[in-house]
Amino acid sequence: LVVIISVLVLVFLVCRYALGMEDGTIPDSDITASSAWSDSTEAKHGRLSTGEGDGAWCPAGPVFPSGSEYLQVDLRKLHFLSLVGTQGRHADGLGREFARSYRLRYSRDGRHWITWKDRWGQEVVSGNENTYDVVLKDLGPPIIARMVRFYPLADRVMSVCLRVELYGCVWKDGLKAYTAPVGHVMDLSDTPVYLNDSIYDGSKEAGVMFGGLGQLCDGVLGGNDFMESKELRVWPGYDYVGWNRETLGQPTVDIEFHFEKTRVFHTMQVHSNHRHTQHVRVFNEVVCEFKASLLSPWAEPALSLQVPLSDLHDPSSRTISLPLGGRPAQILRCRFSFSDRWLLISEISFYSSMNTHTPDLSQQTAPPVSWTAGLPMAKDDSSNTAILIGCLVGIILLLLAVIAVILWRQYWKKLLGKAQGSLSSDELRVHLSVPSDNVVINNTNTHTYSSRYQRIHTFPDDRDREGEYQEPSTVLRPREQPHYGEASGAGGSVPHYAEADIISLQGVSGNNTYAIPALSATPTDCPPLPELPRERLLFKEKLGEGQFGEVHLCEIENPQDLANLEFPFNVRKGRPLLVAVKILRPDASKNARNDFLKEVKILSRLKDPNIIRLLGVCVSSDPLCMVTEYMESGDLNQYLSHRVLLDKTGPSHNTPTISYPALISMASQIASGMKFLSSLNFVHRDLATRNCLVGGERGEGEDRGGERQIKIADFGMSRNLYAGDYYRIQGRAVLPIRWMAWECILMGKFTTASDVWAFGVTLWEMLSVCQEQPYSHMTDEQVIDNAGEFFRDQGRQVYLSRPAVCPQGLYELMLSCWNRDCKLRPSFAYIHSFLTEDAMNMV
Repeated sequence: LVVIISVLVLVFLVCRYALGMEDGTIPDSDITASSAWSDSTEAKHGRLSTGEGDGAWCPAGPVFPSGSEYLQVDLRKLHFLSLVGTQGRHADGLGREFARSYRLRYSRDGRHWITWKDRWGQEVVSGNENTYDVVLKDLGPPIIARMVRFYPLADRVMSVCLRVELYGCVWKDGLKAYTAPVGHVMDLSDTPVYLNDSIYDGSKEAGVMFGGLGQLCDGVLGGNDFMESKELRVWPGYDYVGWNRETLGQPTVDIEFHFEKTRVFHTMQVHSNHRHTQHVRVFNEVVCEFKASLLSPWAEPALSLQVPLSDLHDPSSRTISLPLGGRPAQILRCRFSFSDRWLLISEISFYSSMNTHTPDLSQQTAPPVSWTAGLPMAKDDSSNTAILIGCLVGIILLLLAVIAVILWRQYWKKLLGKAQGSLSSDELRVHLSVPSDNVVINNTNTHTYSSRYQRIHTFPDDRDREGEYQEPSTVLRPREQPHYGEASGAGGSVPHYAEADIISLQGVSGNNTYAIPALSATPTDCPPLPELPRERLLFKEKLGEGQFGEVHLCEIENPQDLANLEFPFNVRKGRPLLVAVKILRPDASKNARNDFLKEVKILSRLKDPNIIRLLGVCVSSDPLCMVTEYMESGDLNQYLSHRVLLDKTGPSHNTPTISYPALISMASQIASGMKFLSSLNFVHRDLATRNCLVGGERGEGEDRGGERQIKIADFGMSRNLYAGDYYRIQGRAVLPIRWMAWECILMGKFTTASDVWAFGVTLWEMLSVCQEQPYSHMTDEQVIDNAGEFFRDQGRQVYLSRPAVCPQGLYELMLSCWNRDCKLRPSFAYIHSFLTEDAMNMV
């Protein structure tokens, strides 16, 4: 039986079949492990959704953070793997072990093992949160392998157990590696176009890639314009691997293909770009050589294929079909001749069949030496390739960034010294400026966090979270407002920026705290708050916790009946009111109680339509409680991350949508709330989508277009869900460094200007529909180093890239929020005016 295949029709979406761990298709003998606790927890019991033995595979001892224990599955032949699933040990409720995260390693031959990384270079995969739920992980990029190992990880020494399943299909092409020159960089009008093979999983040495697979066999066809891509947030040239004739130093690009076994080759298809106006053309000749094995000589004669250069003025990319004449081989070497300065290829595939015997190629009668290749068979109009392109987003930039960071850090170590006294460009050492308070935080290693839906919860639920409000003894003189036209003057005589010395960002309940000027204690400024009856608070769930307190989501039934509760809410008669309740534990220290009452005093002053209000307190007896508003749709990060942009996808019956005007309306409400805070000289210090709550619709229409009410809150820091957004230093601080201005990170100065910086990052999150973390391709250390680049101002600082749906004018507003000089950042009055008057009309 002759099996004709082409990688071009391998669609990642449909290659998602369970490969046999759960149903027993994979035999016990093909499931092995580094060790096992007992016979009842050996490797064969690591099958998803089964309960044989003691319910899972468990290693012989506890798992260490280094993660050396593994469960191995041998598929016996190469497979295309698109998905993996994991599960803990439930054992009918008796099991308690599961892996919160894990690593994957894979091999095609059982000797050379490769660590899988996602498109941002992150090796750690988020795992389970309990013993029974199945967690599925899309592999982007997918894996081509025979053997796969799961390495369970733990942030501390602990016992874990694991059950797994692999999803994909057989890799029938038989290609196990190709060797090619490393792609080059094209400079077009000072714009670098990176044409390297970004997902190649082999080795690279002396300008040559060898021993792996990558973009040339991933099934993704590049478009007519190599500067464009069907995938969002990638750089020019992403879909192609390209070579320059002068840089390469030879007239041909030599690519060698290694297959598992000898095959009979009928046709080779090459998808190439032909942007002749930029000196990119298809090749004009291919010379292919064949040999039976690695040690065999190349068969004579070689096969020469002339490519007719028809439609020379048509800039469309094209797939060229090259007849190989039924030549048998295990290794092919093809030389593609340049027709111009550049040769760009996005895909190479073969039509072949298995060979029933191993021929002696050196004695075989060869076909005619010269052939003529067929005319281009197709242009790229396939719609299914967009799915495959999605698996490759971000890999190329990450690889370049890693190389650059390694080189830069070597350079910085020679230049940067300890900062003593005042910071100077000659003596600056990039560091976190944190106070010497007595906060106790669990120590963890620095992690790289990926997209929001892939966040890794590396911190245990019982971690300490402590901090305090700070009332500065002095307030520095407000800085002069920048000139942004007449709009910048909005706000009257309100000081633009007010600096405040910071002790800690966290309150006693784990939430962030405002930095404020000295508060007046007059009764006029601080009217007494209503005492709410505790029995009317009905617990729903715990939102977060700190060292001395917790934040609970509660309901108040029939809130209209509470005479001492101000009632501006649109809650129908008989329906409960959602509230957030911050509770101080009864065993809290005296200082914690004082800090709790200070927080009540601060929040009582915040009365604005776009700020969460303090509704009342329970302070007549322990535990002390304060009750604030909560919004029916939860936080903005979760709300947006489950939606897609209406103008990019059109109506959808399955995925909720949101329109661009609705996003801008939400952003303008956040700016309005921050304008109010700045008028009081309050500094939020943790502005982000996780700290904005979403209420009901403000306008008419469905959810896909209707405006939602937004209010700024302060308890995102306390939530386990967002642990990955904060950088932790043992005994020192918990800091949202990816949202912080450079002066906050290096000098510990939080001002309204630093809130403006955070607003720019928040706006970037919203226009990215909260699909990834800011600077997701950077580790926490690299984010801190980038703050040092802003201080030095030598043009090497890295900004967040423009979201695909973001108009240029709106992105320029973001960039102004990230201005190195805090005095040149816009005021919130200007930002609010811009969003309400100008941004809504941008496309």
